[in-house]
Amino acid sequence: MIELDQREGIWTLTINRPDKANSLTSEMLADLIQVVKKADKADLRALILTGGGDKVFSAGADLEEAKAGLALSPLWEELSRAIVRLPCLTIAALNGTLAGGAFGMVLACDVRLAPAHAKFFYPVAKLGFLPQPSDPRRLATLVGPARAKMILVAGQKITAEEALMWGLVDRLETNPLEAANALIPEAKVDHMAAIKSMI
Repeated sequence: MIELDQREGIWTLTINRPDKANSLTSEMLADLIQVVKKADKADLRALILTGGGDKVFSAGADLEEAKAGLALSPLWEELSRAIVRLPCLTIAALNGTLAGGAFGMVLACDVRLAPAHAKFFYPVAKLGFLPQPSDPRRLATLVGPARAKMILVAGQKITAEEALMWGLVDRLETNPLEAANALIPEAKVDHMAAIKSMI
């Protein structure tokens, strides 16, 4: 359910479980972590995250596994940390709606692209969970403290247009995956890493 497309210098990871809104199991999270850690040693220019289908990037934790404790798993934070540490350009090419725990991996990316029909919500307050430890800080850095509280505390569902205006996504694209590939520079990985560290 996690697919990896490897081209020279570019890896694309696809969460491919559209019949379940690309919800994530513990096994899928472990697979994502394993691939991202391998990417750290693969001399990549870019890692792209996307989802199968055309409606939902990911609804977060699989419902049954969430009830069994997945919502509190350290795997979510481990995945976010692994993405942040990558020296290459990391792009979330969202094919649709982003919800719940899936926010973490997307916030950890350098760039976020989304289609105009996408929605964004992270209903942790309503569900009685805390967000992943690094998510509130990363979210507030992008959208500001008040808007982060609208998403995390008030549980507001925001549109793609609002997400663009707030800074949660960087561009709205008809084909985010195609647009992600067009963003990737012909540059040396160590040079890209040096610029990322400066930013």
